[in-house]
Amino acid sequence: MAMMRLRREDPRVVGSFRLHRRLGAGGMGVVYLGADKRGQRVALKVIRPELAEDQEFRSRFAREVSAARRIRAGCTARLVAADLEADRPWFATQYVPGPSLHDKVAEEGILSAAEVASIGAALADGLVAVHEAGVVHRDLKPSNILLSPKGPRIIDFGIAWSTGASTLTHVGTAVGSPGFLAPEQVRGAAVTPATDVFAFGATLAYAATADSPFGQGTSEVMLYRVVHEEPDLAGVPDALAPLVQACLAKDPEDRPSTVQLSERLSEIATREARGHGAPRRDGVPKAAGPRPERPTGRRAEEYAEQHTERRPSPGTTRTPRPPVPLPRTPVRTPAGRRPPGPDRRLLRQRLIVFVTVTLLVALGIAAAQGCQGPARGLGFTGRPAAGSAQFPLPGT
Repeated sequence: MAMMRLRREDPRVVGSFRLHRRLGAGGMGVVYLGADKRGQRVALKVIRPELAEDQEFRSRFAREVSAARRIRAGCTARLVAADLEADRPWFATQYVPGPSLHDKVAEEGILSAAEVASIGAALADGLVAVHEAGVVHRDLKPSNILLSPKGPRIIDFGIAWSTGASTLTHVGTAVGSPGFLAPEQVRGAAVTPATDVFAFGATLAYAATADSPFGQGTSEVMLYRVVHEEPDLAGVPDALAPLVQACLAKDPEDRPSTVQLSERLSEIATREARGHGAPRRDGVPKAAGPRPERPTGRRAEEYAEQHTERRPSPGTTRTPRPPVPLPRTPVRTPAGRRPPGPDRRLLRQRLIVFVTVTLLVALGIAAAQGCQGPARGLGFTGRPAAGSAQFPLPGT
C-alpha cells in the first residue's frame, strides 16, 4: 500500500494513536497509518468535518461500527478502536500489509483463472461471515480488498456508504465506482446480501480483465448501463464466466448466495491449479509439461519398432520380430555380487556344449580303439589260422 507524508493540515495524534503516514483519502475522510504506545500499527480513518455535522450520518456511523465489531476475525481488518462522539468521528482497524486488488492489477496486470478463483473463494467465505453478522458491505470493489500474506481482507464495511443510495448521482457524495454498484442501489431500493453479490461479480470480472464489466464513462452513463445493459464478459476465462454472469443478474433473486459462491469457486480454484482448465490453442489443450524428445537415426528405428504395431498385408505371413529387450536396472545379490548377465549365460551354455561334444568325441575314439585292441592281442597277423579254409595263392 502506497504511503505519503503527512500534510500540514493533518493531525499528528488521534485518540491514543500517533499518526505517521497518509494511506489514502476518499469522499468520506482520510486514512492514516498510526501506532499505539505498544507499537501496534493501525489504519485510522478520520471523517471529514462537513459530514461530522450531519446527525443522521453520526447515527448510521455508530450503527455500522457496532455491526463491524460483530464480524468474526479473518475476513476483514479487525476493528481496534473508535470514537463516535469526537468532533470528527474516527475509527481504527488493524493494519493489513499488502496491496489492494485494484493496485495489484494496475501494476502487475490481470490475474489468471486460478488466482481469481482462489481470491474469490476466500472473499465469498468472508462475505458469508459479514452477512451472518447482519452487515451488508454496500461498497465492495477492488480498492476495498487488501491482499495480505494471510489472504484477502475486506475493508470499509458499509461505513463510508452510510449516506445512502439516494445521493449516488450527486457530485462529491458518491462513494466508490458506479461500475460496481448493484441496480437496486442505483434505483434507491433496499439493499440485501445479494447487493454485495453483484459487486462481488463485478470485482471478479475486474481481476480477470482489468476493467469494469460495464466499461468506462461518466457516472450517469455507468449507472444507466448497470440498470439497463448486460455486462461485457469477453475477457473473463471460460471457467469463471458463467458464475460471474449469474452474480451480475439484474434481479437480486436470480443471483447465487455467498455460500454457493464459496463452494463453487473453491472447486474451480482446485481444478485450475491442477491444470485441468488449461487454455486451449487451436482446439488442443495446452500440455502440462515439455514433450519427451523423440530419438533420431538408428535409435529412431528401434523406437518405431518398439512403439508401432505392424500389420502384415493381406495374403502374406510375417514372422514376428522379437521385441528389443529393454535395459534392466542391475540387481545385486544378497552377497553383494552381480548375477550373471545375458552374455555370461550364453558363454556358459557354449562352454557346456563344447565340453559335452569333446567328451562324446573322446568316448567315440576310445570305443573304436577298444574294439581293435583285442584283435591284436589274439595274434592276428593277416594269415589264416590252422585248419581254416585256404585259398590257393598264385604260383602254388
